[in-house]
Order: sequence, then C-alpha cells, then structure tokens
Amino acid sequence: MSAIILFSAVSIAKIILAVACALASVRIFIGPRAQDRILGLDTFYVNAMLLLVTFGIGSGRVIYFEAALVIGLLGFVATVALAKFLMRGEVIE
Repeated sequence: MSAIILFSAVSIAKIILAVACALASVRIFIGPRAQDRILGLDTFYVNAMLLLVTFGIGSGRVIYFEAALVIGLLGFVATVALAKFLMRGEVIE
C-alpha cells in the first residue's frame, strides 16, 4: 500500500514540477526586463533540481541526488554573477 502511495505521489510531483519548469522557461524567453529573466532562470534551476530529486526518489539511484547538488551549486553561482552584472555592469572587479 505505501509503495503505491509513494509511486503516485512521485508521479504527481514530477508532472507538477515539469509544468513549473515550462512556466519558468516562458518567463525566461518572454520576460520584459533582464531582472525577470534572471528570476525565471533561478526558478527554473530550482525546479530542475527538485525534478532530479523526485527522479532519484522514484528510481532509488544516488546519481540523481548528486546531479541535483551540482545543479544547485552552479545555479546559485550563476544567479549571483548575473545579479552582480546587472548591479555594476561587471562581474570581476
């Protein structure tokens, strides 16, 4: 019984996260300002990271969790670099 509940919950979470990724990609491409596009990118990488975590829960493989960790680290660095570029016009001082 609990395996059926876990499978259905993970399946529903995958669908919802895929829709959230699609909506974030729309914000990335249609965003009227650069700040909106950066926020869309930030939302996209968080949703992609959570999607990989749900794949890892569903399959039981560790590689998905490691990939989610790498996406989280690179996404944070990219968001900070883009925000600094928008604020000052340069990334490296």
